[in-house]
Formats: sequence, C-alpha cells, structure tokens
Amino acid sequence: MNLVSQQLIMRFKALADPARLRLAALCGLAECSVSELTHVTGLSQPRVSQHLKALIDAELLERFRDGHFVYYRVPTSGPEVGARRRLLALLPRDEPEFARDLEKLRMLRGDDTPDGELDAGDRLLHKALVELTVATPLGDLLDVGCGQGRLLKLLASRARRLVGVDIDPAARRLARAEVLVAGLPNCSLRQGDMYALPFADDEFDTVILDDVLADAARPADAIGEARRLLRPGGRILLLATTSRQTETRLRNDFASWAAATSLRLAPPRSIPENKPGWLLGVATA
Repeated sequence: MNLVSQQLIMRFKALADPARLRLAALCGLAECSVSELTHVTGLSQPRVSQHLKALIDAELLERFRDGHFVYYRVPTSGPEVGARRRLLALLPRDEPEFARDLEKLRMLRGDDTPDGELDAGDRLLHKALVELTVATPLGDLLDVGCGQGRLLKLLASRARRLVGVDIDPAARRLARAEVLVAGLPNCSLRQGDMYALPFADDEFDTVILDDVLADAARPADAIGEARRLLRPGGRILLLATTSRQTETRLRNDFASWAAATSLRLAPPRSIPENKPGWLLGVATA
C-alpha cells in the first residue's frame, strides 16, 4: 500500500478506540490540557496521555506548550488539514457522550468567563473591523495582544483560522474560556513576544497589532516582526486607544512606524469621529 493508504489505516485504528474518539472530538472543538481531559473523561492521567500519544502519532492531534502548560488540539493548518477535516467530519454531531464532554469542559472553564457589555465606542470599533472584511477576506488571522479574546470572537466567522497571542497567561486563560463558550474551533491561543513571534514567515493574511504599540519600547520592531509573518497581499491592522496618547500623536506615530518598516499606510480612521477613543490604521507592503 502507498503512504496515503497506510496513513489512513493508522488514523482509523487510532479512532477505533472509544476513549480516543472522545478525545479527538473534544480537541476538535477546543485546545485542551491533559488535566482538563482527565477531569472531563474520568480517565487516569497516564491513560489520557497514552491515548493522546496515539492520536498524535496518527497526526490527528498536535501538542504545543503555552507557558507552564501543554495543550492538545486538532491542527487547523498544514498540508493534511483537508484530509483530517474530512475524516473528523464523519464523527456524529448528535453523539450524547460528545455533548456531555463538551458541557463538562465548559463548566470547568465557565467560572473564568468574563462578563460585560461593550460600550458605544467599542461597538463602533467592531463595526469598522467587520467592514474591513467585506472587500478583503481575513484569511488566516493573527491577533497580537488579544487579551480576553473579544476581537477573536468578533472575527471568527470571517476568518479561515485565528490565532490569538498574549504575553499574559491570565488573559490567555480567560480567552480560552470565551472561545470555548462561543464555540470557535478555528481559534487558538498562544504565548508570544511581539518582537519574536513563534510562527513561520508568510504564515498569515492579516495581522492585528491590538493596542500594543503605544507602550512598546520598540514599536517599529514589533511591526517589522508582524510584516515577517505576512503573506504577499496581506495587511497589518494597527489598533490603538487614545486613552494614553492624543489622536494627533498617534497619527504621527503610525506614519513614522509605517515609514520605518517600508509599509504603505492608508489614512487612519478615528473611531468614533467625534471624540475618538480608537485609531485604526491599515498598512500593506
């Protein structure tokens, strides 16, 4: 048999075990730690780890480190993403045990989910971001400084894949709770430094620098790192609140940073126009 057939047999064998099937279903909906999977399934930690290894060997799951924790999820990128998606699409959506596992995970994370309504300025900002997706799709999106994941939730249905990066582990934990409750399987969270992001060149179509530049020691270097990740034809969204800098200062800074990184900056948009709370700029190579 050729390599593709052998790989398919290996994946079928991995999914033939009921416990591994549950783990694959859950990790297709959210990135989960071993402790979370142990709590949800009721299996011992060594047993869960053994099952996870089998699923990784079959290239059905991937593992990554986020601070002190290791998470597992169904990969959302790579050459096998289409074949993997078609295989896992065969899992029944109405399986009661899958639904119970998901509810247990939501309850486990539920107490950490932040509440709160958006104010008028934030709603206008969200409207402006959605408008940007009408003419140009987001494709694969990276949100640097994602915080609790509000923009990830807003843009998830308009992107092929989303990755949120934040240096604060508490923010990432809250974002994971938000993403799970919102049901966003195409969204992932990562630890990262905006000056040295853990991604390959040309990996994203859209990069948002999410209110991280005004306080940055080297803002032009952060934009340069974002540009490294940008595919041809992609764009960088510069987003900053006016609470720490005046609108005029921010406009000048945006222009200076874009020039230093050889980016073309469209005229930034004040949101709202009267007494702006945000400045939004779109930069392209």
